[in-house]
Amino acid sequence: MDRDVHDPLSVLIARRGAAVLDGGLATELEARGLDLNHPLWSARAIADAPEIVEAVHRDYLEAGADVVTSATYQAPVPLIAPGVAIALRARDAFASGADRPLVAASLGPYGASLADGSEYRGDYGLSIEALADWHRPRVRAAEETGADVLAFETIPSGVEVEAIARVLGERDGLPVWISFQARDGSALADGTPVEAAATTADRATRVIAVGVNCVAPERVVPLLRRLASATKKPLVAYPNRGDAWDATRRNWIVRGDSVDLGALAPLWRDAGARLIGGCCRTTPGDVAAIRRALAAA
Repeated sequence: MDRDVHDPLSVLIARRGAAVLDGGLATELEARGLDLNHPLWSARAIADAPEIVEAVHRDYLEAGADVVTSATYQAPVPLIAPGVAIALRARDAFASGADRPLVAASLGPYGASLADGSEYRGDYGLSIEALADWHRPRVRAAEETGADVLAFETIPSGVEVEAIARVLGERDGLPVWISFQARDGSALADGTPVEAAATTADRATRVIAVGVNCVAPERVVPLLRRLASATKKPLVAYPNRGDAWDATRRNWIVRGDSVDLGALAPLWRDAGARLIGGCCRTTPGDVAAIRRALAAA
């Protein structure tokens, strides 16, 4: 497709040079007593505790998020619409009008559905066609939810980026951002140079931003610099706290030092990020700090 794509993020970006994304969802659900040790992870709460999911979305909006992301990262197709509906309900209760916050429908990688940490490796061994067939029904379901944008998150594989671009090119639809999982400051988890992944994503006209998420904070600036050399589209950055995921025990190995995301956010903006937030292990407090820092700097 080569039609112009409506970009609802551009107005948000114009306000302070970068829009503020929300932070970790599972972290906050667990803090409220939910057991997410389940193949569906946070998506389990869509059916089991929708009121708690809505409360977490509301906390992030009150912290200053311009965009809240649905709990559908690891959701099967039947849970995508209900998950986005919860985020929409929280947003609409918080604000109305043309300048209200946006809702992003989260779409995770194939590896997330395996619930074995594959999204941090990208070693699926599947073809572009097979991955496109897996993503297609999830994308079509998300397109019908009323979300403002689709967010492909933690994509670890160059082949998977190709598959997503193929599905997006099949029809017009909602604007999209794609953010990659990276193993270091230069390559996706499967070894694909981040510049090559960005170039592939760039070919899909529905993609309005590319970047990285759920990477360690210290990798963000090197990755953004490489991305900026490969695309002119706005960049996305929402790292985790630098902790490591233990796929066997299904828990986080917590790093010893503290991370001040508020202090880092202006540096990420200077490196080209225009959508900035947090991922796993980050909180509404982190989002509030990012919002304050971007407003002040």
